[in-house]
Amino acid sequence: METGNMAQISVCGSDCGACSYYGSLCKGCSTCEGKVFHAPKGGACPIYDCAVNQKHFAGCGTCGQAPCQVWRDTRDPQLTDEAFEQSIRERLKMLQTSIDKL
Repeated sequence: METGNMAQISVCGSDCGACSYYGSLCKGCSTCEGKVFHAPKGGACPIYDCAVNQKHFAGCGTCGQAPCQVWRDTRDPQLTDEAFEQSIRERLKMLQTSIDKL
């Protein structure tokens, strides 16, 4: 898993730059303060809200509880169980990589 720009990594470790909606429907989690296209209308993504707004972290990588129930509750319904668990592993790795580069 590689990313071209660590600034495009969301608070949950997703690579915004790899998303097909990035740049058109979405400017990225950090840029829009979690109010991404898939978030509840007018609100922030629950993961962003928890990490940044409630706990005042830069992202889940510094929380120590990831992946938590908030992650599991915001699961992409299109993913199989196996794909979802793989997504979690990849996002945790991305978060660790972004922390290591600081």
